[in-house]
Amino acid sequence: MPTKIAKTAKATQSAPSQPPLVECKNLTKIISKHIILDDINLTIPRGKIIGLLGRNGAGKSTLLKTMNDLIVPSSGQVLVDGQPIGVASKRIISYLPERTYLDKTMHVAEAIKCFTEFYDDFDIAKAQKLIENLDLNLDQKISTMSKGMQEKLQLTLVMSRQAKLYILDEPLGGIDPATRDYILDTILSNFADGASMIISTHLIADIERILDEVIFIDQGKILLTADADTLRTKHHASIDEIFRQKFNHESKIS
Repeated sequence: MPTKIAKTAKATQSAPSQPPLVECKNLTKIISKHIILDDINLTIPRGKIIGLLGRNGAGKSTLLKTMNDLIVPSSGQVLVDGQPIGVASKRIISYLPERTYLDKTMHVAEAIKCFTEFYDDFDIAKAQKLIENLDLNLDQKISTMSKGMQEKLQLTLVMSRQAKLYILDEPLGGIDPATRDYILDTILSNFADGASMIISTHLIADIERILDEVIFIDQGKILLTADADTLRTKHHASIDEIFRQKFNHESKIS
């Protein structure tokens, strides 16, 4: 079973007067009569790293895009910091999509400048340090970078913001296994105090050591939300093993 490592971000309890960081209320998305999100009710607490886990087509990316105001729900709503999603929520969410949105005609230095001008909370000193640590070249054109290098750059930009919520959709997909542990440590060491993070990934075994909580989603429905350590102890298995048991054999996990 993977050993959980200490986080540099301190998990903080929400004050009684504070609303949940994110709250999904009866969230539903239907496209061409196909239910993508099915009446989801979900709360994301403050100061936690949460794994959003599910098979392909389970609704993970749609849920994350809805939280980021990139997809309009068919019904229900998302509240961020107690307010409907919109301009205010985008100021406190730092989002890493599954596919890069960077202008590939830019050089790395230009991408950093763009983020500096666009986000008030962008820490350019942190970004430059990460660029150096991840062996990226400020003068390199993004179009000439490998998929893994582009993902490192985008992760650098996302983690250099002082956000309240970081949402990472498949952050390790194109990164070689030897580098993944370093990337995870980079995520942890640049994780703002008291912030929360949602990570959607298929590479559960690689990331589960950093997770506080997990959410299992399938066919647009939330099947399970649980504390990661409690779930491991209850089933005497890793999160990866529990996930495989649930989705490969359709056994009951609660």
